[in-house]
Amino acid sequence: MLYRENGQFKTSYRADQQIFPILQDRVAILGLIALAFTVVPMLASEYVFRAILIPFLILSLAAIGLNILVGYCGQISLGTGAFMAVGAYAAYNFQVRIEGMPLIASLLLGGLCSTAIGVLFGIPSLRIKGLYLAVATLAAQFFVDWSFLRIKWFTNDSASGSVSVSGLQVFGLPLETPVQKYLFCLALVVLFALLAKNLVRSAIGREWMAMRDMDVAAAVIGIRPVYAKLTAFAVSSFLVGVAGALWGFVHLGSWEPAAFSIDRSFQLLFMVIIGGLGSIMGSFFGAAFIVILPILLNQIPGWFGIPISTATVAHLEAMIFGALIVFFLIVEPHGIARLWSTGKEKLRLWPFPH
Repeated sequence: MLYRENGQFKTSYRADQQIFPILQDRVAILGLIALAFTVVPMLASEYVFRAILIPFLILSLAAIGLNILVGYCGQISLGTGAFMAVGAYAAYNFQVRIEGMPLIASLLLGGLCSTAIGVLFGIPSLRIKGLYLAVATLAAQFFVDWSFLRIKWFTNDSASGSVSVSGLQVFGLPLETPVQKYLFCLALVVLFALLAKNLVRSAIGREWMAMRDMDVAAAVIGIRPVYAKLTAFAVSSFLVGVAGALWGFVHLGSWEPAAFSIDRSFQLLFMVIIGGLGSIMGSFFGAAFIVILPILLNQIPGWFGIPISTATVAHLEAMIFGALIVFFLIVEPHGIARLWSTGKEKLRLWPFPH
């Protein structure tokens, strides 16, 4: 009986169009963010920060970017890892080639460079769709991998293609400990998630969804396919590029092109499918699932005293991911986010049957 809307009257359009129109949702989200900023830094261990929380936050941001393109605009992309790589290497070049470049400026400029590449490879979406578009974006993955391996300028003339960053600072404050990195990532993810949520609720977000549902009908009612599709690629690539820069600067510290291989692209696509297409919340669910599942597969056999090799765990991980993707595509195409939404609706009606 706690999850009710009784007595919550809307007296303006602004109140009726809030992101969370139910008071309990607002309190829960604000409480969760407050806990994430205050309690988690005091209780979590270094391992939890490095292995779970920081990867979860960065991959959530990348999944939000991909979800805007695939879930909201309906444009299939298999080159997300490439756009992450562009963001990471562009931010690295801004950082090492411009003296005194602020870290946040490097991250944002890396996102803008990723936007340019994303729009460039998004141009084919104006003529092709479906599997053909997926192959076109897959070409971006191979082209970017080749560029960062062969063109030494991108890696500051590094022979191996590996680059590294150190001594990170934000507004004069050091960014060295896991807690500091976690709080920095959390602040950026909360900000960009809020911006993304408001964007998909705006006029351009409705245009994206119209193109996803039926592009011919959208064009008939006056929506410009060129503008809608390319803006989706631009926004998606920007968020993915910032996430790639965070992945390299904050999580890895030292990386090579293999860190953003095609496996990363498929991993992000799995997050979107399992978490929920066309859902910002689903991006977080999918990222949490993908990050936590391999750790559980490594730990659970040990809890029960079952000997299992690392190779077997890797095979089980791939099998479980594949089975879950098939399950969600058949049973619940909208993923975990839809199950969460259904549970909330039932809770609002409980104990009444309808």
